[in-house]
Amino acid sequence: MTYDRLVCANCAAPVSEGRCPVCRASRERMQQVNFFAGLNPMTLIALLAILVAAVALLAHQTV
Repeated sequence: MTYDRLVCANCAAPVSEGRCPVCRASRERMQQVNFFAGLNPMTLIALLAILVAAVALLAHQTV
């Protein structure tokens, strides 16, 4: 899940804006925990498609 869609329970603002200390702490924690949290879904789909194409090419070459 990306933090740009989360709403802070403390200040009711988007966490990505970092208006309060709770937002800033949550944003920092989410950025440190997972590299893929900052990627949008289309980027993940593109990376998956490249991976599948690479595996298919490797399988085709070994036959």
